[in-house]
Amino acid sequence: MQITIISGSHRQHSQSEKVAKYVQNLLTTQGIQAEIFSLAGNPLPLWDESIWDKNSEWNQILAPLSAQLAASDALVIITPEWHGQVPAGLKNFFLVCGQKELAHKPALIIAVSSSTGGAYPVAELRMSSYKNNRICYLPEHIIIREVTNVLNEDASTNDPEADAYYRRRIHWALGILERYAQALAPVRAADGLFNEEFRNGM
Repeated sequence: MQITIISGSHRQHSQSEKVAKYVQNLLTTQGIQAEIFSLAGNPLPLWDESIWDKNSEWNQILAPLSAQLAASDALVIITPEWHGQVPAGLKNFFLVCGQKELAHKPALIIAVSSSTGGAYPVAELRMSSYKNNRICYLPEHIIIREVTNVLNEDASTNDPEADAYYRRRIHWALGILERYAQALAPVRAADGLFNEEFRNGM
């Protein structure tokens, strides 16, 4: 099984990337191939209509990412909360990646907050990021509040109770993601799942 982890923060050395590395290590120890695609430094240009022309510039940028996502059985989407929103780079990711990469693949949302927030990005992703690419969010999600106090390599910087709770909950949620990935694999292999007439959602 192959899972791609999207670290949705534009910042270098972000808390989102810290969580992504923790998730990657956890999946790897369970024998699952896990790769991180980080949006730190905005590696994807802003969407524009030239992407439809399949020009060489877009192909060069997107080909490696497209291949990685197409080969993935599931995704973990990690988003910080910036001003109560999903970062622009992560929203842009869902504009440039489509059905070929994401359709009918299960995804676990993990939101991170340096304080007690984190709920708004979950609602935003569930509301508006799936329509045309048909990504399938799990009914389960994780909100890691006061993220600077958990999942740190230096155990002395962690809140012991909160850290233990998040580790248990992430492990459990990833188990659900794995089972959804197994269940949806034959769905994606079935005929009639894609129809050019109904390429976009309603």
